[in-house]
Amino acid sequence: MAEPRQEILNVAGPLAAIKRMLLATRPAFLSASVLPVLVGTASGVNISGELDRTVFFLALLATALAHAGVNVLNDVYDDANGTDRINQTHIFPFTGGSRFIQNEILSAAAMARLGWVLLVLALVVGTWLTMLKGWPVAALGGIGIALGVAYSAPPLALSGRGLGEAAVGIGFGIVPVMGAAWLQSGHWDVATFAISITIGIWVAMILLINEVPDITADARSNKRTLAVRLGPKKTASLYLGLHMLAVGPVVAMVASKILAEVALVLPVIMLIGAYRAARAIENYSPAQSQPQFTRAIKITLTIHALGCLWLGLWVLY
Repeated sequence: MAEPRQEILNVAGPLAAIKRMLLATRPAFLSASVLPVLVGTASGVNISGELDRTVFFLALLATALAHAGVNVLNDVYDDANGTDRINQTHIFPFTGGSRFIQNEILSAAAMARLGWVLLVLALVVGTWLTMLKGWPVAALGGIGIALGVAYSAPPLALSGRGLGEAAVGIGFGIVPVMGAAWLQSGHWDVATFAISITIGIWVAMILLINEVPDITADARSNKRTLAVRLGPKKTASLYLGLHMLAVGPVVAMVASKILAEVALVLPVIMLIGAYRAARAIENYSPAQSQPQFTRAIKITLTIHALGCLWLGLWVLY
């Protein structure tokens, strides 16, 4: 996929402006937070026995707006700290940001305004949900947004402290699953929390593998991600270990008769894909392995997407 270019996107008219703002949010990757909402909703419906459609769509909207805002602000802060500006080894559209600032599609100031407007809109929808379902909605939503902003924004800049994976796993995995379950049922249970851990780990794996092509630029700008700290070989071991850890809660639920035994089939099969992706991480070379690494990133995205849909169906069942 080609990077965004001025001659294509910087044209006059309101529709063109809307298109620019939409693409700046990296909409193709919003599934990382939206799919966990589906899983949490399935769990809540399993508990309550019915689906509140209004609350479901509001939850999807709030989550998508918050994730979009965080994506845009991440671009702003990664441009400010220099990592995206000097990044020559990124794999678009997966790593190195949207390139909207670097390719002069939108200014950093315009991106910042867009990001904060999206977060304000997410808060508006979240307030509506809070009025409908109570304070736990505000608490979880606040945690998710705070972690998303703190991921790249100073003074915390969690991604540069090796804490980005934990922040994203909680904010885009555990929070949307637990929040969506509460919205449908007004309750939480151990099974929902166990599922949220699995999904949170899969989300963290997406971030971890995406950091690898950016190691050089991140290190030069003093953004010390886990991939920078560990290097490709140890990052590969961590990546594979995370997937094995993600299977653990599913095994526990099958052993406890919460899920049927067949629910374990796909997560175990996906270990094969995780192993292939881990090998690509271990052997990564900026000069030689971009096609192979792109496939590894797609495998990781597929693990998350298929895993969420698979577990959501079994939780609902």
